[in-house]
Amino acid sequence: MGKFRIKTVVACWTLLPSAAALAGHADPAAPINILVAVGFIVLIIVVGAGVYFARTRDPKAAPLTTVLGDERPDPHAVAPQTSIQDCVRKMNDEKSSAVLIVEGERLVGIFSERDALSRVLGAGLDPADTKVSEVMTRDPTVITPDTKVDAAMQIVTEKHIRHLPIVQDGRVLGMVTSSDLTRWIVKDEAKEIQHLVDIVEGA
Repeated sequence: MGKFRIKTVVACWTLLPSAAALAGHADPAAPINILVAVGFIVLIIVVGAGVYFARTRDPKAAPLTTVLGDERPDPHAVAPQTSIQDCVRKMNDEKSSAVLIVEGERLVGIFSERDALSRVLGAGLDPADTKVSEVMTRDPTVITPDTKVDAAMQIVTEKHIRHLPIVQDGRVLGMVTSSDLTRWIVKDEAKEIQHLVDIVEGA
């Protein structure tokens, strides 16, 4: 990122003498050439500054509170004694790929679609008679609302997990997925590109 900014500034700086030379060698009887040269210089400076400041704002360095916004996602939580059948029904109704297992306000586990396939169906268990506490992933990896996006991405990549419960002071606030983090980064990069396009069109 730093090398990109330096190259951008250097490129703009090296182009300035050329633009100035165009203005200096322009025919005095043709002031339009001078205006074109000056406009070219201004365009280079504006675009270079736009690229520089856009690149200094790294979306991966943003805390998860930025990703979540003002609305916190539903934790999609169930009690440990809930049957697998009811868990799967809740996941389908809420279009969630996982549910958090909460006892009181304390997070004790997580149950995902992968668990349903491998630990329930794959093991030949009866979803109606099996409690989620018997097959859930205990003590899942959690993050806080202040966790940076890049740190969260690193966790899901290194641990090969898709869901990250958000916990603060022992209380479950919600959950983000690897897809949520990817969408945030792609969305922010699209905004950055549009911002640069607006700078060029407005210059």
